[in-house]
Amino acid sequence: MLKNLCGHFSNVIHHKWIVFLLCCKAGIPFRGLVHDLSKFSPTEFWQGVKYYKDGKRSPIQYAKEDYGYSKAWLHHKGRNKHHPEYWYDPNAPESLPIIPFKYMCETICDQLAAGKVYKGKAWTKEYQLQYWNAHINKFLLNDKLKNFVTEVLTMVAENGIDKTITKNNLRKCYDKNIR
Repeated sequence: MLKNLCGHFSNVIHHKWIVFLLCCKAGIPFRGLVHDLSKFSPTEFWQGVKYYKDGKRSPIQYAKEDYGYSKAWLHHKGRNKHHPEYWYDPNAPESLPIIPFKYMCETICDQLAAGKVYKGKAWTKEYQLQYWNAHINKFLLNDKLKNFVTEVLTMVAENGIDKTITKNNLRKCYDKNIR
């Protein structure tokens, strides 16, 4: 139990740190500061501890395999605007709305950070695009926003994070894809 507690806590902090650094590069430091604070709520934290294995995969995935769902994920997606599922409403006139720029930038920072944490030294600048392309149909996201994420992750794969994750570059890509 102590090993799981320390491992899960360390992964969350490591992830939050990378997101914060990326959000600073993206010009949204506040989003990086408050990113995933709900992971410290009892619902999310203790399920994360229970299902922590080796830090190479989200505990949420292990909980879903055991129960078919994750209480931590249901809690998390409803409190964090950088998750497309937060915005999804099948009963709204636009079930997949255009998510505001700052949250989409945080989404990209979150994706990159998750890849870096789970892959560790095996992470490459191409990894996130490969992951995205393999899972793109699972994301509840407006097609214009899918195009935005695809373009940014393609740029990361070609040019790296430092040249891609800048406020001006992200804004230009977002505006181009949203119009």
